[in-house]
Amino acid sequence: MISKTSASAASALADIPDGATIMIGGFGLAGQPVQLIDALLEQGAANLTVVSNNAGNGHSGLAALLGAKRVQKIICSFPRQTDSHIFDALYRAGEIELELVPQGNLAERIRAAGAGIGAFFTPTGFGTSLAEGKETRTINGRDYVLEHPIAADFALISAYRADRLGNLTYRKTSRNFGPIMASAAATTVVQVDRIVELGELDPEAVITPGIFVNRVVETGDRFEREEWADVG
Repeated sequence: MISKTSASAASALADIPDGATIMIGGFGLAGQPVQLIDALLEQGAANLTVVSNNAGNGHSGLAALLGAKRVQKIICSFPRQTDSHIFDALYRAGEIELELVPQGNLAERIRAAGAGIGAFFTPTGFGTSLAEGKETRTINGRDYVLEHPIAADFALISAYRADRLGNLTYRKTSRNFGPIMASAAATTVVQVDRIVELGELDPEAVITPGIFVNRVVETGDRFEREEWADVG
């Protein structure tokens, strides 16, 4: 019987080596796989390259991974915000490398990796420092810059429900980068609120097919707890 269910986050991440490239889902805190990040902290892998939309919030989740100095490079579109204290301090001290990528380009470069696209031309970034050293071309009178796909060894993402085959549904904006990251990594690990029986997921609601998922960890109904807390 095929089952992609892992007993724990620790077991799901046990084989991540030093120097791995890891995609981490989330748009700020929305959809960030915090339990998987915590398990990665305990696992000990270092010298990581992280691909994420931003560079962490406050002192938990991705920010905690950066604070432990386990990340040597981050590829992201929004590294600085009011509570990105940890990244800011590391960058100013020269202790982390940053590759800044416009958000649309970041999403498309990840999607291109999953789709098997070798490279693509985009007008975003043309004529700026972000295009330095890259091939450019004028097409139909408009200037473009060539961008290459971003792939990863592992993707850590968060979803709402999964079955044992790894089919995933998401909840509202927490979907964000999850689906494209799942397709662009050699190994995709997903934390979900609940693993349901085969047939319980409406096929029309499945966003990420199980073919893109390798391991699923059940972490509990955080959304339901939050909603009840709001009512209280």
